[in-house]
Amino acid sequence: MADQDYQPGSVADFDRLYRSSYRRVLYTVYGVLGDRAAAEDCVQDAFVRAFKAWSRWTPDAPAEAWLHRIALNVALSYRKRSRFQEVGELVRRLGRPEPEPDPAEVAERSDLFDALRRLSPEQAALIVLRHHHGYTNREIAYALKAPESTIASRLAKAKETLRKQLIGRALAEGRPSRPLPVVSGGDSRVLVIDGQDALNAQ
Repeated sequence: MADQDYQPGSVADFDRLYRSSYRRVLYTVYGVLGDRAAAEDCVQDAFVRAFKAWSRWTPDAPAEAWLHRIALNVALSYRKRSRFQEVGELVRRLGRPEPEPDPAEVAERSDLFDALRRLSPEQAALIVLRHHHGYTNREIAYALKAPESTIASRLAKAKETLRKQLIGRALAEGRPSRPLPVVSGGDSRVLVIDGQDALNAQ
């Protein structure tokens, strides 16, 4: 991912960065949360935080990876809060019939995003950053605040976990044990073929 020439603190440059990276950051956060509305809220919050810190950004770190770091921190905090709220909601709903699923949510959900949501936030981010955005190990390491030397092994583990999630869902639904191709929403890149090809490609 080639970085452009940005000047820290420049409003014009931040606007350019926002326009070029918004959809990519949103896709990553959506992959982690599995909820479009929540992802949009988190990304909006992340860009506000990034703008406030823009004068402190240093060009030795890729600007988009820096944005991803902020956005993933926001998404992780949101996910933790959501789980706490879900426990309270469950307690309040004990003894009541389970509500019918929202048709809009069901329509939006795909095998891939459902499986990503079941991964840890870091594993989901690893998959999206590498296989959807094409990040290098160095850029992923910066975005996730992790040692670059461990990214390859963590990515391999995340891909294996994702593969098991996809195959397990297919079996649970009575479909063939080999899931159909799963295609990324951003650039129509095939991520999974028969549960293995594309995820083993990198």
